[in-house]
Order: sequence, then C-alpha cells, then structure tokens
Amino acid sequence: MKQIPLTLGAEPARTFENFLPGGNAAAISHLLALAPGAPPVYLWGPAGSGKTHLLHAVAHRARAYGAQAAWFSADEPTPWIAGDDRDWLVFDDCDGFDAARQQAAFSLFVDATTRGAAIVAAGRVPPVDLEVREDLRTRLGWGHVFALAPLSEPGVRSALRLEADRRGTFLSDEVMDYLLTRFTRDLKHLMAQLDRLDEFSLVTKRAITVPLLKQMLAEEGGP
Repeated sequence: MKQIPLTLGAEPARTFENFLPGGNAAAISHLLALAPGAPPVYLWGPAGSGKTHLLHAVAHRARAYGAQAAWFSADEPTPWIAGDDRDWLVFDDCDGFDAARQQAAFSLFVDATTRGAAIVAAGRVPPVDLEVREDLRTRLGWGHVFALAPLSEPGVRSALRLEADRRGTFLSDEVMDYLLTRFTRDLKHLMAQLDRLDEFSLVTKRAITVPLLKQMLAEEGGP
C-alpha cells in the first residue's frame, strides 16, 4: 500500500514578476502600460508560450490597483456576466469557444467597449485564423496583437529550476536532461511532470533522480 502524500504547496500567483520574458519583452511592456479605455490586446502562441500566465498577471495587477477583472475561458459555462464594476475583461483559449461562448464573448466585448473597460484575450492562433464568428474575430484583431515565443531551452531549464527551488526540491542536471529529451518541451507540460515527480518522490520517500523518474513512468504508464 502506498503512503498518501502530503499536500504540495499552493501554486504561486502567476504575476509579471515571476514570468520569464524570453523573447516576449515587447508584449510584457505593453501589458504593463495597459489601462482601461485602451484598444484590446490579443496574445497568441503555442501551448507553453505563457499566454495564460500573462492573462493571470494582468488580472492580478488590476486587482492590486483596486480594479475588478472578469475571467472567461473555453471551459467556463455560459451564461457569462461581467458586471458593470469590472474594469478588465479577460478571455482565454479563444480558439476553443463554441457558438454559445462566441455569442457571450461578443456581447461582453461590445458592452466593455461601450464602458471603456480593458480587454485582453489569448488563443493558440492569430485572430485572422480563429474559427469563430466574423464579428468576434474582427474585434479580437483590431487592437494590438502579439505573437508569444516559447522559452528557449536555457529559459525552460531556468523556469524548472526556479519552481523546484520554490518547492525545496533538488533537480539535478541529469533529471533535467531526461525531462527535456523524453517529454514535449512546452513549459506547461513540463511543469505537470514536475508535479508528478515531486508527488512520487514524497510517496516513495526518495530523492528525485533519473531512476526514480523512470520508476514513476513505469508504474504510472508513461508520460
């Protein structure tokens, strides 16, 4: 029988301060200067490029300055209601919006524009390639659009190392090499593997090593 692991520490808030910019300095600079009444911003890029992190960072910063942010994504059920007190509207995973969510997003977009609320959205493809209704696509694309670049390998290593240090976990170069050669290199996926490995280390009461990683994959059915 396996021991039930201790609950891992809460995930830190995703802020601008703990985002590794890589080649995305222009997008970050623009988001930091963004204010209600400005044209909307749309971020796009592959999984792991930091879209959701930056959306959370925008919402976190808004709240820190006493503003209210409403969050909507492809997995949020409709109806969507923002409320007149929301100065910021955030739309994530726009490429996954079904017809009902597209209608809801369009209505919120029109209302936010009328009120002067700020809008920040993200998806895996640029607005022109979004398979959504035309009136929503044109509104998502009429402001500032930034393509986010995934972190380089050194950047990914730095991010994994920082997260391991935050957990009080030692992540050797050998374990890092194994992760980067056996798994897809998008940061979100690699962080999920670190979650699994950290938990497995607690369960087995063993340090994180390549043999432990191999054992985890064997017992849990691979990546």
